[in-house]
Amino acid sequence: MVNLSLVLDGMELTLNDIGEDELIRRLMRGVRLDAEVVLGAGDDCAVVRTACEGSHLVLKTDAMVGDVHFTLEMPAELVGRKAIARVISDFAAMGATPRHALITLVAPGRTEVKWLEDVYRGMRRVADEYGINLVGGETCRGNQIVLSISMTGTVSVDRILRRDGARVGDAIIVTGRLGGSLQGRHLTFEPRLAEGVWLAGRREVHAVMDISDGLAKDLPRMAVAAGLEFVIDEDSLPCGHGCSTSQAWSDGEDYELLMAVNAADVPNLMMGWNAVFASTSLSPIGFFVAPGQGVKPSLRGGRRDHFAAGSTENA
Repeated sequence: MVNLSLVLDGMELTLNDIGEDELIRRLMRGVRLDAEVVLGAGDDCAVVRTACEGSHLVLKTDAMVGDVHFTLEMPAELVGRKAIARVISDFAAMGATPRHALITLVAPGRTEVKWLEDVYRGMRRVADEYGINLVGGETCRGNQIVLSISMTGTVSVDRILRRDGARVGDAIIVTGRLGGSLQGRHLTFEPRLAEGVWLAGRREVHAVMDISDGLAKDLPRMAVAAGLEFVIDEDSLPCGHGCSTSQAWSDGEDYELLMAVNAADVPNLMMGWNAVFASTSLSPIGFFVAPGQGVKPSLRGGRRDHFAAGSTENA
């Protein structure tokens, strides 16, 4: 693996040294956003104002890299499906509706055309399923395959879900089951898009994000965004089939939703949820607490980071 480096603050540091979150913070330092921007870097999607009354424009870009997020041995249609579905998952976390997508393909000249055609077939199928138009993109030669998706959509101005709204005492709730994604679910998961839109209409829901890098990394992100800490009940983690609580905590690529909910309203939320999404579980796993009152989980399993030394996701 190439050891990329940056010269930051007068000292040479590698990406392995600082990790993804710190890299984004440094690269976005000094970026000025005008009044049209509702949400910029730091949430699942960016949100900007438009002339369309009642809705905002939602933007997201995401990339999958060969031998990091997928291998050529995986079913090509499912690789293509995943490339689109993981962006839909980000829209779900915002309570937004995706509408249009651009695809950038980077590939070596030796890449089999049939494999790429199957990838795009998988993209088209999931795009059709969720009402998304694949409107174009770019292709270029490179040393490895990269599939980059840029997607736009809309969200109601008064129904934006964001990750920084948790409050002291809020219950921490997750959808579905966690862990064991490498057994194949990372290619076949269903984005919680309808669920996200439903949650956006519930005033007791204070914050939402999707779980892509694992609960061990994404839950602290939500807490930090709100300036809070958290306490979890490790035994309450909804484990995937055959998975341990440690796997549920740290495996990643679950693409479930993580939320902060007014604790007093949890019973009503769950009653309403079960009436609409009976096949998908909703599990309270802990609470957000004031700074200094959090308890570090005893669960094993590292927090995944794209730039950790030797790190891969599914390859």
